[in-house]
Amino acid sequence: MPGIVTLSEADALAECQPGRTLRMATLAAGPCQELVWNRITGDDRYRMHSHPWEQTSVMIAGAMRLTVGDETRDIGPGDMWHVPPDVIHGGEILGDEPVVFVDVYARSGGVRDGFITYY
Repeated sequence: MPGIVTLSEADALAECQPGRTLRMATLAAGPCQELVWNRITGDDRYRMHSHPWEQTSVMIAGAMRLTVGDETRDIGPGDMWHVPPDVIHGGEILGDEPVVFVDVYARSGGVRDGFITYY
C-alpha cells in the first residue's frame, strides 16, 4: 500500500461487507496501528459494537448520530471521536448523503488482539 492515499483511491480499494452497504478498506497496517477507510450508504447503520483496541476517528462526509459509551452527539465533516478499548460505540446515519470516516486503531502486540462484538 502506498504511503499517501487519496479519497478516490480509498473508495476504489474499499470492499462491500456481506449483506450491507458498508464499504471498508484497510489503507495501512503497521505493528502498532491500522488505518481504515469506511463508507456507509442507504439505510445501513454504523452498528453498535466494541473491540479490545483503542480507536480514534475523523468524519470526512455525511452526518451521523454517534454514540460512544454514554455520550451521544450529532456529528458531521471534520468532527472527531475517540473510543477507549471495550467501550460500546456506533451510530445512525442522518440524511441521504453517504457517511465517510477514517479510523485509526491502536493495536497492542502488533495484532488485533480480540474480536469485534456487535450489539
